[in-house]
Amino acid sequence: MASRAVYPGSFDPITYGHLDIIQRGSRVFDELLVVVADNPAKKPLFSMVERVDIMKGLTKKLKNVKIDLCEGLLVDYVRSKKANIILRGIRSFSDFEYEFQMALANRAISADIETVFIMTSEKYSYISSRLIKEAAGFGADISKFVPESVRGPLMKRIGVRK
Repeated sequence: MASRAVYPGSFDPITYGHLDIIQRGSRVFDELLVVVADNPAKKPLFSMVERVDIMKGLTKKLKNVKIDLCEGLLVDYVRSKKANIILRGIRSFSDFEYEFQMALANRAISADIETVFIMTSEKYSYISSRLIKEAAGFGADISKFVPESVRGPLMKRIGVRK
């Protein structure tokens, strides 16, 4: 049976750390659905559709990767796509604590869905979308953290504080 995993996130903006997990996940699973998830607790800079479009451009060479969006409960989305694996990237121990709680909650809701963790490459372990947005707001060079197709629109959208 072919393996199908779902890698959810807000991806606002998508970083090289996210792309690392996507590329590595694409080698582990037969199909990887990367899902821009709606997180009401966050105030995104980019709309879900904008994030999907950016990600499609960045992943077009990965033939087994598809980009989608999810506005409801993640386990419902996973089930609707006939998948049974949620892929999550881990940067640090604090990430693991949060992700472990989420995995247990998802398992309580839907026992047939497993969560698989991939450790991020160490060179991306300190990168977060929040930190990138903060640095960009102060005019920092963020080219080491995000692709050019993300950097330009991000800098334009966020503006630069003097």
